[in-house]
Amino acid sequence: MRKSFGLFTILLAIAAVGHAGTTDSPPWNFKQEFLPDLVQSVPRILKSQDQASGHFGKGLWIPADQSVIYPLGAAWALKDPANRWYHDPKLLEAIIRGGDALILAQDAEGRWVFRKKDNSTWGKHFDPWVYSRWVRTFSLISSAMQPERRARWQKALELGYSGIEKHELSRVHNIPSHHAMGLYVAGKALNHPEWCAKASAFLVRVAEAQDRNGFWSEHVGPVVTYNFVYVDALGTYYGLSHDGKVLTALERATRFHANFTYPDGSSIETIDERTPYSRTPRLPGVGFSFCPEGRGYLRQEWTRARQKDTAEPADTLASLLLYGEEGPVAPPPGTGRDSIFNTEDGKASVIRKGSWCASLSAYACPVYRSRWIQDRQNLVSLFHESTGLILGGGNTKLQPLWSTFTVGDPSLLRHRPGNEDPDFSQPAGLLHVPSKAGLETNGQALVLEYGPAKCSVALNLSQKDRARLTYAADCTATASPIEAHATFLPSPGKSWRTASGKTGRVGAKPFKFTASQAGGWFEHNGWRVELPENSSIAWPVLPHDPYRKDGSATPAEGRIVVTLPFSGNVTTQDIAVSVNR
Repeated sequence: MRKSFGLFTILLAIAAVGHAGTTDSPPWNFKQEFLPDLVQSVPRILKSQDQASGHFGKGLWIPADQSVIYPLGAAWALKDPANRWYHDPKLLEAIIRGGDALILAQDAEGRWVFRKKDNSTWGKHFDPWVYSRWVRTFSLISSAMQPERRARWQKALELGYSGIEKHELSRVHNIPSHHAMGLYVAGKALNHPEWCAKASAFLVRVAEAQDRNGFWSEHVGPVVTYNFVYVDALGTYYGLSHDGKVLTALERATRFHANFTYPDGSSIETIDERTPYSRTPRLPGVGFSFCPEGRGYLRQEWTRARQKDTAEPADTLASLLLYGEEGPVAPPPGTGRDSIFNTEDGKASVIRKGSWCASLSAYACPVYRSRWIQDRQNLVSLFHESTGLILGGGNTKLQPLWSTFTVGDPSLLRHRPGNEDPDFSQPAGLLHVPSKAGLETNGQALVLEYGPAKCSVALNLSQKDRARLTYAADCTATASPIEAHATFLPSPGKSWRTASGKTGRVGAKPFKFTASQAGGWFEHNGWRVELPENSSIAWPVLPHDPYRKDGSATPAEGRIVVTLPFSGNVTTQDIAVSVNR
């Protein structure tokens, strides 16, 4: 039997001295701040475990529910006077039973059925998130396990990681990147140096594949949310190996994410080709702890989360405590309230002016037929510190009314209920993504081409609580109708009203008004939009949800959409958005 490296190797990696930039600021000892939060999370996690089966979580059980054994393992392993769970025997038993449940669910190749909480199944696979947390837990507790139980875990992990090593590292992508990080840990924990070598080589490839602007692309342009997956994989690997070949990628990713974060800590979705906007701020992970600016970004977002009383994921805390590097702190990019940031490729901007924050995306590409790669259609976002995100919200598929402009008939492209394998291609008679895009006016305006039609949108944030967006379209080059669409974020359950006296609450009940019916403006959640003549406003305009097999979406995922038509006589449309909080 191969000898397990176990806890000793992990703790050596934790103590290793890594890269840290030099600043005049004192070191930030963030582990003292994070440990109590991890400690406090343990009772809540343990309470969710079924004693008979070892299953964690609520409702329908899925293998991903067992991922919590990793933060439990960290709490068991971290020796500190403030950690009452250090080497607690009952905690150890709960962790082992949690892993035993994963063994029972494995098939002969080490895979699990990929099942979601709605009981939809997506085939069998080596779940990267579960496997990496399981093997990291094994590394932490293996030396304390009874020999027969340790051997059982080791056999199951060998089975899974043998398959992962053979089949899962074929291309640079977020899932293989996470698999490679887990494989590196498995190589150490299960004494497979050849796995470590293969994982290291792959993760260096991942670092080299990063765009110079600090993001990874899975089609054209950034994937903001999944970018955190790459950073987590490389950061965990660097925390264990201190392989300097991946450090530059982590530093570039820090600058990217710090710039593309709204003032409330949520990620700027405008340039993301995978996921729509989420109001939930996130604590940056371990990959941001290896340079002064990264620690500055980490502290900034941690402070915001504290102010909002946002519960941070226990496994993020675990990784920061196990692998993070304390050291000097420098102010992160994007902290000013009067600045314009443009990416080096000239394809995206972030404008910060007083309480306003806006972003424009000039990433243009054809419609991709995969359900996971969203149409690059919604190119403008607008945020105010008193209300949060007002306009934008990200991209989708099969919903042209989320497009900044459409040329042609929007009814030609739509989601059909129950269709699990739709045709996502752009139909003849409609252009809803630009064929060409660029930034002008120092990143404060977009110029767009939709086939022969030339369109543009410009921002004016010069007033404290009033923003103006100017949409323009040249209708002379095409006979097809041209519309602009402004997608406003709903706040479910909150009231809305119009100048004409119409009122209601944002919920399942739809509405649609012309500007004249609304009386000239619409108000909701602390913001008001002035409606130009001939415009209309509608709710709910639903997306296609790729994470549901049939693509169905709930009203909470929808948008309140203002439609602005153009004609030979109307080539410019202004909308003013004001904040009244």
